[in-house]
Amino acid sequence: MATGPAAKSSRTVVIAGVPDGLLHNDVMADILTIHFQKSKNNGGDVEEVTYPTSKKGVAFVTFEDQEVVESVLKKDEHRLEDKRLSRYYPLKVTRYCENVFSSVTSVLNMSIFKDQFVLEDLIQELKKKSTALSFGPLQSNGHISVQGSFPAIKLLRDFLLLKAKSLSEEDKKGESQSHQRPRRRLQQHRLTRETSNSVHGADGEKQVVVLDTDTYHYMKYIFPRIFVVNGDVVVSDITDGDITTVYIENAGSRSDAGQVLRVKEKIENQSIKLHEILRKEKIYLGEHTRDERRRYKLACKSLKPYYPSVLIIPYDTHIDVIGNAQDIFDFTKDVNRKVQSLLQHR
Repeated sequence: MATGPAAKSSRTVVIAGVPDGLLHNDVMADILTIHFQKSKNNGGDVEEVTYPTSKKGVAFVTFEDQEVVESVLKKDEHRLEDKRLSRYYPLKVTRYCENVFSSVTSVLNMSIFKDQFVLEDLIQELKKKSTALSFGPLQSNGHISVQGSFPAIKLLRDFLLLKAKSLSEEDKKGESQSHQRPRRRLQQHRLTRETSNSVHGADGEKQVVVLDTDTYHYMKYIFPRIFVVNGDVVVSDITDGDITTVYIENAGSRSDAGQVLRVKEKIENQSIKLHEILRKEKIYLGEHTRDERRRYKLACKSLKPYYPSVLIIPYDTHIDVIGNAQDIFDFTKDVNRKVQSLLQHR
């Protein structure tokens, strides 16, 4: 729905490359407005320009019609030109929050395949199969870094798990004739532990779910009851960068694999819903003074009660703001306004 709660964020683009410090902020906002209203720039009616923002040289432009966003993004090159500027400035225009959880990094241990495959050939096969992923160099220890969307990385993990399982089944057949290859079962177990998004214990009482770390943090913050279960089920987690592995297992006196499975399905279903709607915006602090950083953190803390569905994760160099697109759009805009107001009244 165009008039729904996410309408404004869907009508907004992010502008990078805005010349910083040359003109008064209001003048630069006016120049941006003129640029994105011109038909030669595929523009249209501008509802609002947010400038400055927490990151120098970046502005938000909100159009009255969502179709203008698509038109503006199709233009190959945007040049900011105005008689008040001494030269033109190239601008980079992207969709607001388009890369929220679309880029995570996972390290895969490919050494477990080295006895069966030439690892370089296997990596080439993976690259052809997973064109949406970016592969780093293969390390001497068999590790390789993979970057891309979380769903794409999960598909790759599933593919590798199936390949490992097929090798394990070949070993089982071979063991009836020979006992020379006992090592592969151990390797398959390691891959299962490291890469699968669903692992069944021998007794069917253990499950594993691999989640995007930001999604996991948001789930624990907004939906803590999902991870609070009775004494018969234990939920634990291990976080490794962008990936968090959640372990669900039965700890009660009576075995109930069905209960463990229900908890796993509840976590998976909620994570799928959140992956569709969650967005993340970074409030960058690296270019600001210590006092300005403090003001940004104070502004976030004071505004947080008005945004109960927004998760704030502060770091030394930036602040992650996670929530639905409209909430984080409004929140970051309010933070910028509050900080600018505080700086003007120093």
